[in-house]
Amino acid sequence: MQIYITLDVMLAKRKVTSRDLAKHVGITEQNLSLLKSGKVKGIRFATLEKICEFLECQPGDILQYSAAEEQQSTGQAA
Repeated sequence: MQIYITLDVMLAKRKVTSRDLAKHVGITEQNLSLLKSGKVKGIRFATLEKICEFLECQPGDILQYSAAEEQQSTGQAA
């Protein structure tokens, strides 16, 4: 199981800079960069809410679930 963060895609679609989003959300650009790269273990709902509010999107627009990786690593057939 893997959760992919597609925040960079949504930023490009909305023509918004990471700096502007970080400022609105109230987090550092470095933390936003870590979030975009998927190097975080979790995200607060309040942070997710502010991101979605600013980008006018749904959480599903920036988060993607894939079970394929887990099945491959455990040897299970799809």
